[in-house]
Amino acid sequence: MRLSDLKTGESAVIVKILGHGAFRKRVMEMGFVKGRKITALLAAPLRDPVKYRLMNYEVSLRRTEASLIEVMPINVSSVKEDNRPEKDAGSHLAFASDHTMVDDGALDEHSHGEFVGRRHTINVALIGNPNCGKTSLFNIASGAKEHVGNYSGVTVDSKTGTFRHGGYTFNIVDLPGTYSLSAYSPEERYVRTYLKDHNPDVIVNVVDASNLERNLYLTTELIDMDHSMVIALNMYDELRRSGAVLDYEALGNMIGVPVVPTVSRTGEGVDRLFDTIIQVYEGKNPVVRHVHVKLSQDLEKSLSEIKDALKRDKTINQQFCARYLGIKLLERDAEIEELVRESKKADELLALRNRQLEYLERHNPGEDISSLIADDKYGFISGALAETMKQPQEQAVSTTHILDAFVTSRLFGFPLFLCVMAFIFWFTFFIGAYPADWIQEGIDWLAAFVKENMAPGPLKDLLANGVIGGVGGVIVFLPNIMILFFFISFMEDSGYMARAAFIMDKLMHKIGLHGKSFIPLVMGFGCNVPAVMACRAIESRSSKIITVLITPFMSCSARLPVYVLLIGTFFSAHAALVFLGMYLLGAVVAMVTARMLRRFFFKVDETPFVMELPPYRVPTMKTSLRHMWWKGKQYLQKMGGIILVASVIVWALDYFPLGNADDPSRDSYLESVGKTVQPVMEPLGCSWQGTVAIVAGIPAKEIVVSTLGVLYTGSDEATDQALSTRLTALNPATGEPDFTPAAALAFMIFILLYCPCLATVVAIVKETGHWGYGAFTIFYNTAVAWILAFAAYRIMLLF
Repeated sequence: MRLSDLKTGESAVIVKILGHGAFRKRVMEMGFVKGRKITALLAAPLRDPVKYRLMNYEVSLRRTEASLIEVMPINVSSVKEDNRPEKDAGSHLAFASDHTMVDDGALDEHSHGEFVGRRHTINVALIGNPNCGKTSLFNIASGAKEHVGNYSGVTVDSKTGTFRHGGYTFNIVDLPGTYSLSAYSPEERYVRTYLKDHNPDVIVNVVDASNLERNLYLTTELIDMDHSMVIALNMYDELRRSGAVLDYEALGNMIGVPVVPTVSRTGEGVDRLFDTIIQVYEGKNPVVRHVHVKLSQDLEKSLSEIKDALKRDKTINQQFCARYLGIKLLERDAEIEELVRESKKADELLALRNRQLEYLERHNPGEDISSLIADDKYGFISGALAETMKQPQEQAVSTTHILDAFVTSRLFGFPLFLCVMAFIFWFTFFIGAYPADWIQEGIDWLAAFVKENMAPGPLKDLLANGVIGGVGGVIVFLPNIMILFFFISFMEDSGYMARAAFIMDKLMHKIGLHGKSFIPLVMGFGCNVPAVMACRAIESRSSKIITVLITPFMSCSARLPVYVLLIGTFFSAHAALVFLGMYLLGAVVAMVTARMLRRFFFKVDETPFVMELPPYRVPTMKTSLRHMWWKGKQYLQKMGGIILVASVIVWALDYFPLGNADDPSRDSYLESVGKTVQPVMEPLGCSWQGTVAIVAGIPAKEIVVSTLGVLYTGSDEATDQALSTRLTALNPATGEPDFTPAAALAFMIFILLYCPCLATVVAIVKETGHWGYGAFTIFYNTAVAWILAFAAYRIMLLF
């Protein structure tokens, strides 16, 4: 709990000080140290401030200040009179196992153990630029399996993990990648809000050692914030390979922040990093000191006056350091201005800021103040690196430059991208067919075993037709899905995904977007939900909304079983071509939709295309296989969850009422539903079974094939046949097969384009902030799906 939560008359023991800079130093000098007993005496008539007793003297704190002190309440029954133990009346302090002084008698044995445990809990926030290896470090430290990608926007939300090291428990938070702590992008706002609301014990600033000058700009802003911090000099192996030599210890001494080289890909230096975090947390690291990132004389003069005024206003500078607030006010940061307006002296502070801006503009005509501050900070960085880093005399031509000469060229860029995608689809279909056939054989054997060894009845029918026919019909495509995710992971980790966005920028610009929108669209090939969430990295709101709305047209892996089933059944001779065609059709529909939305609903967006092109890196097989296995595990969990339940429901609706066995003219519940909706789908060549599968696929597209598996498993003979064989069998009622090549193509197009799964709709509503966009996606996508499926069916009939 926080000290501000302590009620009058209650006592507690101080666990840690969460504030920063001058506040932290001031209260510690006044005796607010770990292990001290503190008692709430009384509150002022307006409940603020509050008077406390500490070390036999009284002190008052505002509740905003008290909220930055973490305490542990004392069990009153365990407290001895006068806080003095009977055996030694002269002793006031006892040492905890970690050498922290605790007021003697304040805690019983159980509470003392809890105090030590909480003292040994360190809250750590990982902050750094995109592509700096934060999530890799998070994974290797906490054992989590978050996806790691070599491009901006992989971490679109914070992730938490816990692990133990050196007798301490670390609560680690992996925050989104950000280039600064302004309020320009959603990531910047998210990180800054987190620091304001949660105030971590130690910040780990993860820095890409191969790109120090750019990465250290964020470091200067964190220094301005005056938080406890450690720098993880990540990817240090790349710095060594480049031939550069960095005296990182001298750099740390220069900026007052300990620097630890790490290679999160292999785990090198991670133990030393967390040992250093413990030292900083305990206040035992000799390097730590607060250093001002010096600005020009004019800027420092103006900043000094604003900073002094902010320090006098205790209602503001508890959340952020006064120097940081002053710099952001000079930069006209909108969110910081809103924070200042909460003060009673807001008009006075903003007027002072405006006078200082006028002064700076007079002395620096034609210059933007934010640019002046950035120039000074980069000057500080350049000076620090000039003192501590030696570059190799000859700069070798990097592998990245050589590869980019081909990958991003006008001649080879597009053909190479199409060839890569075609190869991925070919490999997914043909190589994945072998393990898929082995799984199919196992499912057929299991179904035959149930048929032969169980007595007739509903239970036998449920197991053979519902469970094995439904779940087995989908699980057979697990190898295809895992192969697809392996390649997507490989492209992301290697840095090729960012190049794909680069070469697609001009095409994306023609539809009213820019290359940054291309990454969520490619991610949509895996799953639409994280792809929609990845749109947070797009700064322009109109571009973000358009990208969110067109992302469901990207063919996710849940649709893959439908393609594998029907393409393998009807178009096996041209499987790779049809496969690629389905994915391209989704992309074309997305582009046309984006163009229409930009033209009729959203104003022209001139947001510049600014995106980092990270160096190429060879992904480790371990990382790619781990990502593939993780996605495969999620798919298997769906098999045992939503798909199993859906398969049983579909079986029950198809099996009942039992009277239809005696009365062939009486339809099952499921057939009744299918025939009710059938008039809408009949122009597409869709049977009632296909219509039911489409309706069942609204919650999750994986259910489509499992529904077909249940519906087309009727007789004992049919159970022994593969689902593809059952689809092409003659329907006794019509004398023709339910699925023909024309009907199969129309069915795939409809599944590709119609309303996305419920999870994607929820993600769309969440990311756009309005339910109307979710409703638009449902109705618009379904209408487009029907029109194009109808056109494809009629054209196919002509041939």
